[in-house]
Amino acid sequence: MDMLEDLETLWFKCGIQEEDHSWLYLLGRSRGLMIKACAHATFFCKLLRNLRELFSRESLQEQQTSRCSMPGMLEDTPDDEELKVGIVGGGHLGKQLAHTLLRLVPIPPECLRISTRRPEALDEFKKLGIQCFYCNSSLVQWAHVVFLCCLPSQLPNICSEIQASLGKACIVYSFVAAIPIPRLKLLLNHTSILRPQYQCVEDLDRIWGANKEITAALQDPVILQATCPYSPAGGVILNLKWLEGVFYAAINTCTAKDMPHSQVLQLLNELFLSVHFKAYGKDGASCQKFQAQDFVSKAYIKNLFQKRPFPWFDLTAVQLKETPFSKYLSNSTTFQDHLTHLYCDSFGISLTREEQSEVSTGSPSQ
Repeated sequence: MDMLEDLETLWFKCGIQEEDHSWLYLLGRSRGLMIKACAHATFFCKLLRNLRELFSRESLQEQQTSRCSMPGMLEDTPDDEELKVGIVGGGHLGKQLAHTLLRLVPIPPECLRISTRRPEALDEFKKLGIQCFYCNSSLVQWAHVVFLCCLPSQLPNICSEIQASLGKACIVYSFVAAIPIPRLKLLLNHTSILRPQYQCVEDLDRIWGANKEITAALQDPVILQATCPYSPAGGVILNLKWLEGVFYAAINTCTAKDMPHSQVLQLLNELFLSVHFKAYGKDGASCQKFQAQDFVSKAYIKNLFQKRPFPWFDLTAVQLKETPFSKYLSNSTTFQDHLTHLYCDSFGISLTREEQSEVSTGSPSQ
């Protein structure tokens, strides 16, 4: 509830001189950037969590098969490891992100931790069962995904603290817009880094719901559709290289478990395409699915035997250079429909065919 909704004289803009009103659009831009950032982080965590659930299912099926062929040889060892998420920074962005991940992924409180210089200021999260402390190295040792929500001036010191504690498979997701990917790679001596890049256009649509909490805003179909990766609505555009990074991060997660590439492709098809097939009553077997050549070069495929895992991908290189997946991602309108449907469905909102077509209209930044 907005306490100032009917008290116009107390609104922020009432304290600004008339000649400065032209700058008020920056409030909307900041709001749009915050909502998009939280939405895309939520989508990414939800994909990784669902992928880990698929791991557990596959592992259980393999155990059951082995138990049938060799009774008494295996004990019950279910893989119930949840996705563990850490946030470095407990300021405005860190708090908004934590609330969004808790409510919309949802991540259990015991699987979310926050490291900040002022943990005493996060009582609201401690009451929910979230560990809040000040030890960045301990956080990254524990987490599968680490979100950097700090100031650019703080980043060099934070990177020096956590560099030695970062595991190869830990994904660092940076919101520090002023620090480019090559610099991050150098500071962290790490390649599993994701950094979304946003471009703001001059004509900013006033759709971002200034009086709504971010979790409530992302339940608004208009706002949610404006955050879709392919959507230019709202005046804030996502660079699709981030989306490439998301796919290769998912593949790396499988490679870390030494999973054969053929099995990885099956999981990716189920993770990214099955929701759209079910929604429209389509036969998944008749639709184009991911192939190995969508992610690696033809030369590499010659030596990619069925039981062999995918190579380990440098996520920083994926976001800076052309990859085999680049053309597929930008040119396949069918896949854009799949992804748009999956994105909205992950937030509990279903699109009609007409709405889905409207969302995909435009030219996202490449």
